[in-house]
Amino acid sequence: MQYLLLIYGDEKVWASRDEQEQQANHERHARFMAMLRERGALVGGEELALASTATTIRNGDRVRVTDGPYAETAEQIGGYYVIEAADLDEALELARQLPEPIVEVRPIVMHPPTDS
Repeated sequence: MQYLLLIYGDEKVWASRDEQEQQANHERHARFMAMLRERGALVGGEELALASTATTIRNGDRVRVTDGPYAETAEQIGGYYVIEAADLDEALELARQLPEPIVEVRPIVMHPPTDS
């Protein structure tokens, strides 16, 4: 089963870190990814650009496209990993090792391919 690990954080906190602190964080993520690879659990993942680069589409009676993230919160999604895990317990065990303060774990719904 695949799970999405969404990494939340405060972009202002990240921006306030000096280059050495940012490099140390990248190294922690490299170790996390190496552990996932060793276990055969890493499917993919990437860091995301700042929330200020997001564009949101709101579908309704009238479609609206706005610059910026949908939510007005202190935490934004800064990146993600897609992992393979036997069950939620294993996914949570892996997520606990992610060097970030807030991680959302969500199962990925796999749909069969459709004929086009």
